Amino acid sequence: MMTIKIGILREGKNPPDKRVALLPKQCKNLMTLYPNIEFIIQKSEVRHVKDEEYLAEGLKLKDDLSECTILFGVKEVPIDMLMPNRTYFFFSHTIKKQIYNQKLLQNILEKNIRLIDYECLTDNQNNRLVAFGRFAGLVGAYNGLRTWGIRTQSYEICPAHHCKNLLEVYQELDKLKLTNIKIALTGTGRVGKGAIEILQKAKIRQVTPQEYLLKMFNEPVFTVLESCQYYQKKFDAPENADFYENPELFDCDFLKFANQTDILITAHFWHTKAAALFTQKDILDPNFHIKVIADITCDVGGSIPSTLKASTIAEPVYDYNPTKQCIEPAFSSNENINVMAIDNLPGELPFDASESFGEQIVKYVFPALFGNGDESILDRATITKNGRLTADFEYLSDYALVKEKI
Repeated sequence: MMTIKIGILREGKNPPDKRVALLPKQCKNLMTLYPNIEFIIQKSEVRHVKDEEYLAEGLKLKDDLSECTILFGVKEVPIDMLMPNRTYFFFSHTIKKQIYNQKLLQNILEKNIRLIDYECLTDNQNNRLVAFGRFAGLVGAYNGLRTWGIRTQSYEICPAHHCKNLLEVYQELDKLKLTNIKIALTGTGRVGKGAIEILQKAKIRQVTPQEYLLKMFNEPVFTVLESCQYYQKKFDAPENADFYENPELFDCDFLKFANQTDILITAHFWHTKAAALFTQKDILDPNFHIKVIADITCDVGGSIPSTLKASTIAEPVYDYNPTKQCIEPAFSSNENINVMAIDNLPGELPFDASESFGEQIVKYVFPALFGNGDESILDRATITKNGRLTADFEYLSDYALVKEKI
């Protein structure tokens, strides 16, 4: 039986990311389940899990992974690190035609790489199978509360990445000193549920959207908003118009919540054809009340107009000046909105996030790869194969500048 060599990549994107696709024990257990596979771990000085921990489990450690045919990373693999004629698993951030990764997709096609994107690994009901969403929600909501404490100088909690694990994050929440603020959370998926978990651990009471709009409170509260509560059909839209299929047929009515909200936490999926939650002009309205935005979605140019760039774990917050419509240093003026828009939030809890992520890979990906699982899971997530875009991703042709081969 031929041995299939699988590489675990070190993360090469900047700013550095400390996560990894599979932990040492997960790799070892997989080699027991599938005797024809062998893992080779790429050396890394950045990864939270040290090289020695992989060696302790009897795994091989190398700089050069050229002998591997399948490679697992987390974030985008830098172009100069891509090896041709391989199968890669990572988050490519290309399926929305993100301009900053256009050259990445072009090079993947040129190098005849089979790209399987974690974001597209779904079951037959289109439910995501492998994701960091819960941890993005957990850390994003935590960072929103931390930002509020700094802004108001009412309490101080340490950054999530200074915590050993999620338990220590929970313990930090005991330091909160919140008054009767109102928090709006958009999104009810994995990310939203992670954010809810933090707000509940912080002992903040959840209220309905109706109560949120109509009642006064003497305590901190939060509400969870679904798209139907802030998107309304346009007057000329068909009666049976569906927001998720045709978001361009809907107007946004989020201002009624923006005028009641101190902290906005965004965990919703945004379609490029959907209207933004509010405009830069809306922010200038005297009734616009939002002071802190924890933008977990981090779609630059997307649903949150004050998100002008992604922030980083090292510098998690910047100010948005509504008058000048520009970025200023964090907490430089109370007239500004504090924006937290880190695009790799789970990286603040690298071990916990990697452990959970690896468990999902073990459960869904390896059975599909090696014949005793649902192979269609991988087919649906394959963006490129044999130098071409697959059928489900042909809409990326103009973005990838794909030319028909004769």
